[in-house]
Amino acid sequence: MQRIYRGRFAPSPTGPLHFGSLVAALASYLDAKKHNGEWLIRIEDVDGSRCKKEHAQSLISALSSYGLLSDLPILKQSTRFELYENTLQSLNTQKKVFPCHCTRQSLKTYQGRHPHICSPNISNTEKPSSEHSWRLLTNQKAIFEVNDPIQGHLLFDAEKLQNNPILKRKDGFFSYQLAVVVDDHAQEITHLVRGSDLLDTTTEQLYLYSILDWEPPSMCHIPVILDSNGNKVSKQNHAKALLAGDKLTLLTALKYLQITNISPALHIQEILQLAIKKWNPEKIQQSKSIQLKPEDCWLIQ
Repeated sequence: MQRIYRGRFAPSPTGPLHFGSLVAALASYLDAKKHNGEWLIRIEDVDGSRCKKEHAQSLISALSSYGLLSDLPILKQSTRFELYENTLQSLNTQKKVFPCHCTRQSLKTYQGRHPHICSPNISNTEKPSSEHSWRLLTNQKAIFEVNDPIQGHLLFDAEKLQNNPILKRKDGFFSYQLAVVVDDHAQEITHLVRGSDLLDTTTEQLYLYSILDWEPPSMCHIPVILDSNGNKVSKQNHAKALLAGDKLTLLTALKYLQITNISPALHIQEILQLAIKKWNPEKIQQSKSIQLKPEDCWLIQ
């Protein structure tokens, strides 16, 4: 039985909405609506040390000003730690994770790579001390295939997963990778349309889907927007906040998704309806990135 299309946009509330995020949000929204599907917003605030409540509300308000509204109530990862813990303990029961007591200092001895000494020395039935993280046991060989409408046929080798990734830190926060997989499964997300910068996270996510025996969503990765210096347009690179509900900004973002010839005289909802009809990911260049045109640099400066 074919699943009903459900997509999502899941920003981290570490700053206001910027141009690169708007392009990614639009791509996921347009793809969902083109397939008569649902589109959700999820706030990925799993890392409480970096995320702020005021940024979460700012992101939701900014998306709303561009007509991008969640079809279901907006979830926040900070309210879902019990679900992540249950999944982690299920993996522990299956001996697919292990507690790790290594310090950053001790890992430096091994050039940052995990020395694989924790798992043999601590059985899963022994209660570890409070000062430990939980690491993924990456001992299964697998090649994961993704047929990406933009990036083409992609292969992800589980053997390239390095350093037994941390799923839960010593301070109690869960990893982005575990949280996003658990939430996408729980919310029945069928399609991911996101930036190509997240390709690096895909192997670990597909590995988690595999060992949890869950069906992964289809994946499509759009080129990320680069500034004039070749840096990704991002909060880390101080991309400025967007003007709320600015039609010129919206039309410019659509241009980078190969959607053009829409009149600025239209209302935002009318622009979006036309954009849905014009959306075709196969028209987007097969590339990991695309440079911001000089005439558009005002959007990030």
